[in-house]
Amino acid sequence: MLRPRKGFHLPDFFTLSEISAMLNTTDNLKHKLLIAIGYTAGLRRSEIRNLRLRDVDLKRNLLFIKDSKGKRDRYTLFSQHLHEWLKTYLDQAKPKVYLFEGSRPGTQYSTTSMALILKKMARSAGIQRKVHMHMLRHSFATHLLEEGRDIRYVQELLGHQSIKTTERYTHIINDALLNVASPFDRMVAQSGLYGIKPHNPP
Repeated sequence: MLRPRKGFHLPDFFTLSEISAMLNTTDNLKHKLLIAIGYTAGLRRSEIRNLRLRDVDLKRNLLFIKDSKGKRDRYTLFSQHLHEWLKTYLDQAKPKVYLFEGSRPGTQYSTTSMALILKKMARSAGIQRKVHMHMLRHSFATHLLEEGRDIRYVQELLGHQSIKTTERYTHIINDALLNVASPFDRMVAQSGLYGIKPHNPP
């Protein structure tokens, strides 16, 4: 008996301009920092929720992720450009244990609230498609590979056990695809289709 093949779906991600636009939609520092950290470190939403104050290493610009998927510890990146946001946020919110806490001190922020924050920011930024927290992680991986970072380095930062899991992001940024012209483009160039002028890509 033949098993049906599993579908292959590319991870959806935000562009750099979309992330910038989302962060500019609110003055709520807690919300801005939560989304920025999810992106700058490539975190799962559970990892954002479990971040403790002691896990932030400002001297080395690293975050310590304890007991992530597969019960593995790892370090990932923390942007130096978030230092001021973090300092101001800590002075204002005064969290006790976790970096992002709920209404009661010392309790974790809910993943439902995180998802609502992202959806609201995306909507305000004019992003029409369906969004979810894991897209921040997808964006982190995709943008690192676009910059030419070694895939093994990206694998380690994401905490993937298998390189095959990380390799799916290479399908998104395959440079060869960027140099393939659509047959429609060639048709317009050769025939001068009425009403369409030749246009150089930005």
